[in-house]
Amino acid sequence: MRHRHHHLTISAARSHASLLKSGVASPTPWNQLLTAYSLSPAGLAAARRVFDEVPRRDAVSWNALLAANVASGANPEAWRLLRTMHSRGLAANTFALGSGLRSAAAGRRPALGAQLQSLALKSGLVNNVFAASALLDVYAKCGRLRDARRVFDGMPERNAVSWNALIAGYAESGETAPTLELFLEMEREGLVPDEATFASLLTAVEGPSCFLMHQLHGKIVKYGSALGLTVFNAAITAYSQCGALEDSRRIFDGIGDIRDLISWNAMLGAYTHNGMDDEAMKFFVRMMQESGAHPDMYSFTSIISSCSEHGRDDHRGRVIHGLVIKSGLEGVTPVCNALIAMYARYNENCMMEDAYKCFDSLVLKDTVSWNSMLTGYSQHGFNADALRFFRCMRSENIRIDEYAFSAALRSSSELAVLQLGKQIHGLVIHSGFSSNDFVSSSLIFMYSKSGIIDDARQSFEEADKSSSVPWNAMIFGYAQHGQAQNVDILFNEMLRRKAPLDHITFVGLITSCSHAGLVDEGSEILNTMGTKYGIPLRMEHYACGVDLYGRAGQLDRAKELIDSMPFEPDAMVWMTLLGACRIHGNVELASDVASHLFVAEPRQHSTYVLLSSMYSGLGMWNDRATVQRVMKKRGLNKVPGWSWIEVKNEVHSFNAEDKSHPKMDEIYEILRVLLQVEQMLSYCEDEDNIMITSSGICP
Repeated sequence: MRHRHHHLTISAARSHASLLKSGVASPTPWNQLLTAYSLSPAGLAAARRVFDEVPRRDAVSWNALLAANVASGANPEAWRLLRTMHSRGLAANTFALGSGLRSAAAGRRPALGAQLQSLALKSGLVNNVFAASALLDVYAKCGRLRDARRVFDGMPERNAVSWNALIAGYAESGETAPTLELFLEMEREGLVPDEATFASLLTAVEGPSCFLMHQLHGKIVKYGSALGLTVFNAAITAYSQCGALEDSRRIFDGIGDIRDLISWNAMLGAYTHNGMDDEAMKFFVRMMQESGAHPDMYSFTSIISSCSEHGRDDHRGRVIHGLVIKSGLEGVTPVCNALIAMYARYNENCMMEDAYKCFDSLVLKDTVSWNSMLTGYSQHGFNADALRFFRCMRSENIRIDEYAFSAALRSSSELAVLQLGKQIHGLVIHSGFSSNDFVSSSLIFMYSKSGIIDDARQSFEEADKSSSVPWNAMIFGYAQHGQAQNVDILFNEMLRRKAPLDHITFVGLITSCSHAGLVDEGSEILNTMGTKYGIPLRMEHYACGVDLYGRAGQLDRAKELIDSMPFEPDAMVWMTLLGACRIHGNVELASDVASHLFVAEPRQHSTYVLLSSMYSGLGMWNDRATVQRVMKKRGLNKVPGWSWIEVKNEVHSFNAEDKSHPKMDEIYEILRVLLQVEQMLSYCEDEDNIMITSSGICP
């Protein structure tokens, strides 16, 4: 195609030179040249230059330039040109109206379509099948299906373009039943569906509707001789959308040598859509070796999304990043966004530096770019960075959506900056996101963590309760404050309203029982959630069960629960039991649990710290020294604790044994006074002679 266009450009240039030399005044050869340029890589600029040079322009000249603008996607310029043509009396013809309506459809301008419909009516062209089909396409693409149907029903003659435009409109609006009814009606009218028909029908396939897909595939086979590669590529994607990956692969294999890059991308997307990350990587390698085509933007966004889906850096993502750079696609916004999201998903905090490098290299940053970075910072605990990033988004006039608000609220919760959280809440109200699932749950979390449970409840009342998200957030809020009775009331309200239950709901319920010491009630939930509510137990439910028994000192039951698990317990489960062992001083069980953790997470410093603290608390100094030697040998250090306090709208942060605060001398002086008071109170209690008077404490 590129070779053909090259020859077309050379031929047009020669004809152009010949016309300029000869001084031909007839518009016909000039119009032919104008059309040729509009089809060449030189495109619109060359067509415009020729148009300006035409000695005597006629209606064909104007129509050719209008068509060139529409073909190039220069819709605003096309609309200006159309107004000029109308003022000159040149817009009331089939070609001008057809081009204008195509441009209105592409630009999603139904008002312009209505104006052109009036012009067609005045000009007696309203019943013209080409003009009417173009008008139908405008309304269908703009989602105005009633208007589109009215135009369709009023057409005295319909062609395949008319049917396809209406079918595409219903398919894009997600109205599957009318889409299929139209298709069957089209068949009854005796029209043969073409590639455009099936391309629209296949987009209507979503979710587990494999029965629908099999019906359509039967039709594809029936009309196979009239169809091309476009339909088979769409069928690969459609089958994968409904989970029938074997059917996708069967079509891909059946295409054979006529496969194009879109075919490979469709199959690659099918693997990634269904979470088959290893298969996707193998297929990508095969694609690089066999397809003969270089991976494009869609290839890389698919394979990047499958890298480290579970948060582990297996170096495949970095290899793909290298291929992106080699292909010259690093600056392409969708590809870079996929890389940012990939690095942000890794568990290692240092990966956020790589994510920022990708973000910083982008020339055109969109909302996805900013949100991926903001969410990454928030999820990795870089909460101050997240809030600074949020401030930058506002200063750059980036549209703040529900994901950005949710991340900012979560970070303000973690930093315990209530005033800032309230300011963000004000922005949420102003932006109209108060009822959004994610935002409302973040508000509930923020107020709950700040101890303002009434404001958390108010945010819950304002939320859209059609999903489980706000319900779960409120259950956790009550659970954190030990309000098990309110959790029970809320859960019963969920059942009464038939709100959807999920596995997180039951994590909250068991957590509530654990914090309130309701061992029997929590045990009942664990034993019945699968049979009574249809929610199978996951790893997090077992971890909550271990915490439930561990807090109550029932370590044997906690260990029995772990032994009964149908899958291998992860580090979270063992760490929960280890914490319970430390609280209740069970050294023997703690040593056994630690041995499992050293295998599962050998570089997790918390295991060593908990075990070391437990040994020192029991005076087992040799064992404590052994643990510390292992930590030193493996290069592990205890992560120091941090605390925050907000005073007069200013957040003060303190690190363990930190002396960097500007008012540290005053703080330590107050601490010394408090310690002295504590010692005096202790002395008075020992003497059984405590007395507080106006002159002081304990004379």
